[in-house]
Amino acid sequence: MVVLAGLTGNVLGYAPSVRAATTERIVVNRFSGLAINGFDPVAYFVEARAVTGLPAFEAANGGAIWRFRNEGNRASFLAHPEIYGPQFGGYDPTDMARGVAVAGNPRFWLISGERLYLFGREPSRAAFAVDPERFVHDAEERWPGVREGLAQ
Repeated sequence: MVVLAGLTGNVLGYAPSVRAATTERIVVNRFSGLAINGFDPVAYFVEARAVTGLPAFEAANGGAIWRFRNEGNRASFLAHPEIYGPQFGGYDPTDMARGVAVAGNPRFWLISGERLYLFGREPSRAAFAVDPERFVHDAEERWPGVREGLAQ
């Protein structure tokens, strides 16, 4: 199953794709320390949309600060960060498939195989949606090498 979201109605505030500003294994905002710019990773699954988390519901995990919309989402994430956290640390899987770490934009997302993927730009998400298995396979092969080059 593929859930495609973040279409043109959700691109307000979109910034062009850029390489991660820091060498982190999880994409974080270098000024705030927030993972996925403060969006609630669980909300993608339960609300099928990008939702900004609240400072009252924060948790530290994997060297990043995560925000959630409510305590239930926070608890779900802490119990299963491998499920709810974006794959490849929030880096775009289409670029990761080429061995390049490009930060994903939380407004361009897709759930495939019950996992969350973030994309740097809409065309990358569209390409992934056509053949997610191929991109995931190629990205998984390259992720360990790229991850080793990123700081902990």
